[in-house]
Amino acid sequence: MTTKSAIGAKVTPLADRVVVKPLEEAEQMRGGLYIPDTAKEKPQQGEIVAVGPGKYEDGKLVPMTVKVGDRVLYGKYSGTEVTIEGENVLILRESDVLAVLA
Repeated sequence: MTTKSAIGAKVTPLADRVVVKPLEEAEQMRGGLYIPDTAKEKPQQGEIVAVGPGKYEDGKLVPMTVKVGDRVLYGKYSGTEVTIEGENVLILRESDVLAVLA
């Protein structure tokens, strides 16, 4: 299942992995002070841009429950950050996805 993703590259995650593009939070000023990027918390929500085929259990393929385009919440330190064609994305297992936002 090769997916033309929002990042412009064809990305095919393996097994039960998903590629998530973190959603950037709007810049906030607290008390009139600028918060530098290094002090900001990592985003914990993003949009799925590619989905793997699923994982095998007892010789049968278990399909994925998330799909491309879903906005999801994930653990703060989940997955692996990579850069593909200049875009920062996160590759994580479906089990690291905590919830799908409606």
